[in-house]
Amino acid sequence: MGDSDRGELAVLQQELDWVLSEEVPRVFTQVMQVLKECCTHFPVPLCGNDTAIKHEKFIMSTAAHSTQDQVKCVVTVTGDTISQADINMKVAKHQNQVHRTSVTPEAPWRIQQIQDAGNFLQLSIQFLQGHGANNSFRTSSEVLNVLGQLIKLLQKGRSSLLIPRKKTIDELMSSRNMKSLTPPLPGDLAVSFYLQAHKLVLAVYHLSNAAGTMKFESVQAECAVPWLSPVLVCLTTALHLAHQLRDKISVFSQFKDFTPDSCSVSTISFEP
Repeated sequence: MGDSDRGELAVLQQELDWVLSEEVPRVFTQVMQVLKECCTHFPVPLCGNDTAIKHEKFIMSTAAHSTQDQVKCVVTVTGDTISQADINMKVAKHQNQVHRTSVTPEAPWRIQQIQDAGNFLQLSIQFLQGHGANNSFRTSSEVLNVLGQLIKLLQKGRSSLLIPRKKTIDELMSSRNMKSLTPPLPGDLAVSFYLQAHKLVLAVYHLSNAAGTMKFESVQAECAVPWLSPVLVCLTTALHLAHQLRDKISVFSQFKDFTPDSCSVSTISFEP
């Protein structure tokens, strides 16, 4: 290895030392601030915040250009549950009969996605605290390992709100929520509440048996939920910061003959 190569490697080592001693603690502190702000937007107390549980009332309806199937719902969301809902459905195959049913405060409908997202958010904060305030990093591989685990937690929290878990018709029909509707719906109708991005969605499924095969058609009513947008922005920002830092550290390993962890680097620590 020539002198110029050694000089280049020395410069790379200095740059990596700077990233580990300056950039890593700065970005981790930023991520922590974003995650704590995210907690303040949730409709339930999180991360030790004494936030009052939110009570929000929404009117859900099908799109104006929808078919003759119509769904309307006035829903009250309390924290992570639908505490009350009045649902009106007009399904064309039921000879234009209007079906009415309710979610009552005695049997609320739990929105598991809110609880899941909140749990992953708190796990992200606890993980960052446990691997930051009381730990120091000596190598780039240690930082990349922490970032990898943090990114997985953040992705799971974000996906909980963006992508509802698909349920089979059997799961819907036999769910505790369906059985607690008052009055009960006819056996060929099922309903489901779920979050998708910034919206709360009510899906109504009409089941039919065609030549022994169970099929279903669905129609949806929806409404925007104000707190979802800032929560998703916070989670997306935290992920972006973590990805950027991971990419910045990973780029050093692309240089020929430079193995970042072969040399000792500055020890760093940070306060969340």
